[in-house]
Amino acid sequence: MRAEILDKVRRIVIKIGSRVLTADGEGLDDAFLAALANEVARQREKGREVIIVSSGAVAAGVKALGLTTTRPRTIPQKQAAAAVGQSKLMQAYEQAFSRHGLKVAQILLTRDDLANRLRFLNARAAMDALLECGVVPVINENDTVVVEEIKFGDNDNLSALVTSLVEAHLLVILTDIDGYYDADPRSNPDARLVPLVKAVTREVERAAGSSGSSVGTGGMITKLAAAKRVGRYGVPTLIINGRKPETLAAALAGDEVGTLFLPSGDSLSRRKHWIAYTLRPRGRIVVDTGAVAALSRRGKSLLPSGVVRVEGEFDRGACVLVCGLDGTEFARGIVDYSRQELEKICGCRSSEIEKCLGYRYGDEIIHRDNLVIL
Repeated sequence: MRAEILDKVRRIVIKIGSRVLTADGEGLDDAFLAALANEVARQREKGREVIIVSSGAVAAGVKALGLTTTRPRTIPQKQAAAAVGQSKLMQAYEQAFSRHGLKVAQILLTRDDLANRLRFLNARAAMDALLECGVVPVINENDTVVVEEIKFGDNDNLSALVTSLVEAHLLVILTDIDGYYDADPRSNPDARLVPLVKAVTREVERAAGSSGSSVGTGGMITKLAAAKRVGRYGVPTLIINGRKPETLAAALAGDEVGTLFLPSGDSLSRRKHWIAYTLRPRGRIVVDTGAVAALSRRGKSLLPSGVVRVEGEFDRGACVLVCGLDGTEFARGIVDYSRQELEKICGCRSSEIEKCLGYRYGDEIIHRDNLVIL
């Protein structure tokens, strides 16, 4: 199965964590970068395009500034380390890849860059142009200017969003363990590597436990979330040990190393994937049981008659959570009315919207084309 899936892959996103890219958390690992550049060159010779999502700027900055290896805890400290480390990170990539005649390009993103539809499209166009020129994009979160409200949180999440952005066929996450285990291998000697995961269920997430270090920000939970997100886009994910020599080559050749996560059967369009996983929800709409059934089972639009209450402050065109009476989110979408307008028309028939407001944008609160069932 693996070989058959990977044979069709032509565009790959490779996410590299700090624990893989740094030498025991103390500066960048030049030997790893040399091996990575060699493998990317081999994949290019096979007609594949590679996009890299790379951590490591903060770790490189900490080393350059002569600080302790403990990761900065505050955003200003992280920004300072990233400002120093980002140039060193790109210099290391340029040196490693130039030996194979490959050019690299630095791309720094914030969540706002992808949440804004126009900037999302501009980023995609820039990425396509770089790939057409044979350049390897190296993407990182813009840690120097990022603040809590716009940060991705971790590069696992960023790699999932980039996979959708560039319409990649495969996401590869390089970490410092062999793949997904049915228990935490660091604390449970009986933990078993799972070579194939057909769906990221709650049981799978619970078994992942938690991990992290002073160098990186993510753990297996964030990697599962990334696999789940790209799976909804119809893309498989490989989680493999990036610290072991030739593992990446073996994985891309179809050998059974690491863990392969299969995509879900009900893949989303690019626009709906953007709504579900890139936009930041600004409010919450609670609907009755009839609306839950109409939306989730019959593919209908959300009408004002099904709205019970509205929470949060948002304008027309914002992304909102859609929840049942028990408060559980089951969908999210882009609203056609603001919070103030919804408070006046919730529970009304569509034919009464204009009477209540004096105008109307349409019959729906959220049109089914702007609604994603989660």
